[in-house]
Amino acid sequence: MSAPLNLVNLERVHKAHGTTVILDDVSLGVAAGERIGVVGRNGGGKSTLLSLLTGTDEPDSGRVTRRGDLAMGVLDQSGTLPAGTTVRDVVLPPSMFAAEHEWAGDPAVRSVLTGLELDRLGLDAPVAPMSGGERRRVALAAQLIRPLDLLVLDEPTNHLDVEGVAWLAEYVNQRAGGLVVVTHDRWFLDEVCTTTWEVADGNVHAYDGGYSAYTLARAERARISAVTEERRMNLVRKELAWLRRGPPARTSKPKFRIEAAQALIADEPPARDSMALKGFAARRLGKTVYDVEDVDYAVPTEDGPRTLFEDLTWNVGPGDRIGIVGVNGAGKTSLLRLLVGETKPDAGKVVVGQTVAAAYLSQHVTELPPRARVLEAVQDVARIARIGNQEISASTLAERFGFAANRQWTPVGDLSGGERRRLQLLRLLMAEPNVLVLDEPTNDLDIDTLTALEDLLDSFPGTVLVVSHDRYFVDRVCDKVVALLGDGSLAALPGGVEEYLRRRAAGGAPLTTAAGDGGTRPVGTPSTAAPAVSAAEARAAKKEASRLERRM
Repeated sequence: MSAPLNLVNLERVHKAHGTTVILDDVSLGVAAGERIGVVGRNGGGKSTLLSLLTGTDEPDSGRVTRRGDLAMGVLDQSGTLPAGTTVRDVVLPPSMFAAEHEWAGDPAVRSVLTGLELDRLGLDAPVAPMSGGERRRVALAAQLIRPLDLLVLDEPTNHLDVEGVAWLAEYVNQRAGGLVVVTHDRWFLDEVCTTTWEVADGNVHAYDGGYSAYTLARAERARISAVTEERRMNLVRKELAWLRRGPPARTSKPKFRIEAAQALIADEPPARDSMALKGFAARRLGKTVYDVEDVDYAVPTEDGPRTLFEDLTWNVGPGDRIGIVGVNGAGKTSLLRLLVGETKPDAGKVVVGQTVAAAYLSQHVTELPPRARVLEAVQDVARIARIGNQEISASTLAERFGFAANRQWTPVGDLSGGERRRLQLLRLLMAEPNVLVLDEPTNDLDIDTLTALEDLLDSFPGTVLVVSHDRYFVDRVCDKVVALLGDGSLAALPGGVEEYLRRRAAGGAPLTTAAGDGGTRPVGTPSTAAPAVSAAEARAAKKEASRLERRM
């Protein structure tokens, strides 16, 4: 029996934009049931590759063929929906479901509606006044519900919380059809993809497995060819060391030999020395960073005030690295805004340490001078920054964040959304803060930029607070995780994001409040009740076990 035909084939495809070659003599195919993750730098050709696969663009030369009966669905980043429609019109059209009982009795359809929180939006809600994130979820649901041979998704995890990303991974894994997905979410790539395509320098390199396999294979290729520059290799080594210290399942899938890659990390120290950084942070910050004391806070809604925090008490100390997770609307951004003073509590108080110099990265790209060039916008803040024990010039830091020398003279107004996000981060770091407050910092960043950011944060001698749906980033950067579940309290999670998902799946099992510096207590019990194990102790034990495992 002959092998089944690919769903889509690219044969010797060439594509250029002006004088810039995006894809050069690329040949590849998407097989039935194959799940492919596409990675690469912003502007490297990922979106161009998707447009050729889906037929929204044509190659300059070469050929793209698709199976004649191919049913393909596409989610782009535009979020464009038909005017004058409701959620029901877009997701459950009469052409697919003539009567309500047809979809109401389908568990897969109900799973999509609840997994993407469309039941909370309401099926008869008009899509026109919705936010960009809500419109993206509606558009994603419309594609997931359809019986498709091939699903092409461009950044589907944007605007989903941690729980939503986990649900999407499980749902996609259970689908029978093929998948091509562009995403910066490395956990999602590992969980879902059987193949990874790296788009770089006009070529597409294919690797078996998800992100971990891709990272190992890239390091092996770089070691054999011996052409990768030293700085890039240092980042790859650090990434490998992090992956190796993680769950064994991460490195169980690759079929290629990994001994050579292991040799790269034989002498690689832990990503950061937490104790040394905490000591340095304490000298810079003193004993107090943020003390939240008996805070009440509510936001206005059409149905009256909605309480986000009630009698909230929380301490953030020097050198703490805390990830904040929670359901959409639980108040994660509101908590950060209370800490940095953008809003005030209705009751209680937020005490800020006298030496705190905080840098706040919001979800909105603001305060960038549109007429200035990239390097000028960075140098307006500082020409030299000291991050940890490194002194870094504005130009060098810009290059590490993906702005090559010629790109540093591009006007800010001509930058893409991802580039503007990178520039916003650059300006914050050049100001040499001692507290970083980051709200969804991974949005619009490619994986190489995320790796560079993680490398810088490894040596950052201060306090880091992160709200993110990117669980890989949270695990990589943070030593503690706390959760907002919408009940007005803040819960400490010694088991990290995995514990959050387990307890959410169990219907909100009893949590412990994050009352102090790593300390926890059961909700509703006196603060004098000693926990069996603190978040700090659990994290320290896990890191020590990983260190001993690595030595063995």
